[in-house]
Amino acid sequence: MEKSWKEAIKKVLGESGAPLHYAEIAERILSRGYYKTEGATPAATVNTQISSSIKHDGEKSPFIRVGKGSFFLKGASETANVPSSISKQKNSESLVETDVESSDLIIHSFGMYWQRDLVVWRNDPKMFGKQQALSKPVDFGKQKGIYILYDHHTVVYIGRTIDRPLGRRLFEHTADRLGSRWNRFSWFGLLGVTQEGNLRETAINTSLASLVATLEALLIETLEPPQNRKRGDDFSGSEYIQDIDPELKEKEIQNTLRAIEQKMRGVS
Repeated sequence: MEKSWKEAIKKVLGESGAPLHYAEIAERILSRGYYKTEGATPAATVNTQISSSIKHDGEKSPFIRVGKGSFFLKGASETANVPSSISKQKNSESLVETDVESSDLIIHSFGMYWQRDLVVWRNDPKMFGKQQALSKPVDFGKQKGIYILYDHHTVVYIGRTIDRPLGRRLFEHTADRLGSRWNRFSWFGLLGVTQEGNLRETAINTSLASLVATLEALLIETLEPPQNRKRGDDFSGSEYIQDIDPELKEKEIQNTLRAIEQKMRGVS
């Protein structure tokens, strides 16, 4: 195991021999056991580590920024498919800028096609998600923003949640006229996530261009038009994969144990 995030990042990029997005770097670090963390935002940590190195270490930084969120390890350009112009620029001013993190970021986190039956629905439900499979789960029940309800992949309702948090609004939809009409949901959150896994309010100070780009990205993510081959420009929010509620996990374990016990009794 490596002693620091920076060494683990270098190891992953060295093994790849090609540019990688910071989320993919974080995933490989954790899945291969190169570094362990109790944090809830490993992808954001990797992005910060690399961007900080490029900004503060200059030519001494081992990393090169080759595109939005994508990085490369110096010295590997001879074997990787990296444009020579990027390799020559190295850490020039155009490549040193860090990704949009807060100043004009509107959507900080989001989840796509989460399953209704993986949540324990109550008046104040918990809704767990992970940035990476091995990272700390985050409870998004208090999130604010926009949500979409689906019947499988068909959109049946789009709503907003500001005064009442996301979990409460979705709970209400389990008992109203939509109660039997949806089994999945997506959400786009305005609140950021701390390294400790808590939600936090963030000031929104965005430009018109960023606002339009965010609206475009939301429509692309929601409608998935076949001619749009990529997510909208400047959509920098972190996607979280849904994690089953621990209460449901415990029920599954107990049901499995009871089934095994009944089977053993039948055999005896």
